[in-house]
Amino acid sequence: MAPPSLTRRQQEIYDYLRTHLDDFPHPPTLDELCDALGLKSRGSLHKQIQALIEAGLVEPMNNLRRGIRLADHDPVATAPDESDDNQLPLYGRIAAGRPIEAISNDETVMVPPRLRTSGRCYVLEVKGESMIDEGILDGDWVVIEQRDHARNGEIVVALVDGAEATLKRIEQTPGQVVLHPANSTMQPMRYLPEQVQIQGILVGQMRSYH
Repeated sequence: MAPPSLTRRQQEIYDYLRTHLDDFPHPPTLDELCDALGLKSRGSLHKQIQALIEAGLVEPMNNLRRGIRLADHDPVATAPDESDDNQLPLYGRIAAGRPIEAISNDETVMVPPRLRTSGRCYVLEVKGESMIDEGILDGDWVVIEQRDHARNGEIVVALVDGAEATLKRIEQTPGQVVLHPANSTMQPMRYLPEQVQIQGILVGQMRSYH
């Protein structure tokens, strides 16, 4: 873990840098990092980065145009045991549209601790656009806590008819399960309870910007 003196916001920024810095074609500027993190205040981000510099986790920014880089001696980035702990299995693709098969394989994905829970978790790649109004886009990776039950209103991985998996917001009644898309052009999907098996709930999300 990073030094305990970091604030929650500094820890979140640091975790993002460790996970996504290689996704940028060059070390990101403050403006690019603001956009990637969805932050509005460049000045606030500058203060947080300065705190990470003082903690020895980010290189000094003698020239902001050079971009933001993690310090070479960062003890967290080089700790193999924590890196292994942050690897979650990638179980394939999941539909955010019509159901498609979720395919298991041996790949893993690095997931920061803040994007997962203490339960057993795995990662799926989103295909389709039915959850775009929830900010879940085609190509995103979603972190799923493995579970066979969910509360109404939670976004779940639902296995339909024992073969096809889809990501939707669930509504359960004694005689019906409704899987709701988050796209105004699409209609809810209605099934008998015995047709739908819950395989997990959404707990985190990651996105590449290249």
